Order: sequence, then structure tokens, then C-alpha cells
Amino acid sequence: MKEMGLRATPKERYINTTDSNHNLRIYPNLLNQDFNVEKPNQVWVTDITYIWTLEGWVYLATVMDLFSRKIVGWSTASHMKKELVLKALNMALLLRQPSKRLIHHSDRGSQYCSTDYIDVLEDRKFEISMSRKGNPYDNACIESFHATIKKDLIYRRRFNTRTEAIKSINHYISSFYNGRRKHSSLGNCSPNNYEQAYHLNTQEDLATN
Repeated sequence: MKEMGLRATPKERYINTTDSNHNLRIYPNLLNQDFNVEKPNQVWVTDITYIWTLEGWVYLATVMDLFSRKIVGWSTASHMKKELVLKALNMALLLRQPSKRLIHHSDRGSQYCSTDYIDVLEDRKFEISMSRKGNPYDNACIESFHATIKKDLIYRRRFNTRTEAIKSINHYISSFYNGRRKHSSLGNCSPNNYEQAYHLNTQEDLATN
């Protein structure tokens, strides 16, 4: 490897993004690892991850539509306060305009249990679901996305500034991941193409009935 100029990807320093040691209300696990969804805006899953830059950490909050694995909302910041996840949620609400009874699934972190965040979910009449403590498999799909963006982008770059990292993350999600990255679970379609095919089939079914 040395002769060929190759090196292994170094192990990333671990940051715990879930602070479940709080007195805020915890909600039951409604999702229960059932990741099969029939149509868009039935189940959203959310989480936080982190990216190292030479200026310090950048934190990324994402909202995924479980039907198509599309990232429908995201935000970045130098902190993990509730405003980080609220901004990602508000982006998803603005872009998707979901109906009531959507299941919103997250971990038990203080950001997702905060009064401001829960108020938004309850105002929208969403069903609130949370993973069991210390069980990453309960939120496996969004965990998988965060592993994917790190393998595709983060581990391949050294970011000098937070601005540089944020610009790359925004482009990766909006242009590459949602638009072009194929998923075996979606029949090798990208999230955007999978949703387009669903809407086309729905329109054809309505036209024939």
C-alpha cells in the first residue's frame, strides 16, 4: 500500500450525539423496526451525526422519508442544540406538506424530546415514536444514511473550514444522494426516481379507474 500511495481510512473519533439523560417525556417505539412503507409521507426518521473540520465539528441533522429513503430535510451547525433539529424538521415540513398521522421516529435525545420540538409534532397531529435506549437498530435506515455519506464524502475529504464542509454536504444530499445514488432496496433507483415512479403509477391507476 505504501508503494502504491494507498492508506486505510482512519477511524473517526467517536462523539455521542444522543443525550438521553434528561427528565423530558419519552415516547413508545411505534415503528418497531418495520421499515416497509407503502407511500411517501407515512414515516419520517431522524437523527444527528458529526463531521470534523480543521475549524472544529459540524453537526448534521437529517430527516428521511422511509418510503423512498429520500432526505427531505436537513440542517448543519457548529452545535447540537434543539435549533439544529428544528431547522431540519421545518425544512421537511415546508417541502413535503405532509398530512396528519405521519409517524415521526427519532432517538431519545434531548433535542427530539424538547418541548419546542414536540410542540411542532403535536401541532401537526403526528404520531411520535422513539427508539429504545441504546438500540441503534431501531433507527437503522437513517444510521445507514449517515454511514453512507461518510464513506462517499466525509472520509474522502479533509475540510479546512466548516463552510467548506457544509457546502459539500448540501451538494451531496441534494444533487447526488437524492438525485443519483441507487439503492438496492429501491430496485436500484435513486430516491427521486423511486418517488417519481410511484407518482406516475398512482396517476395511471387513477386514470384507469
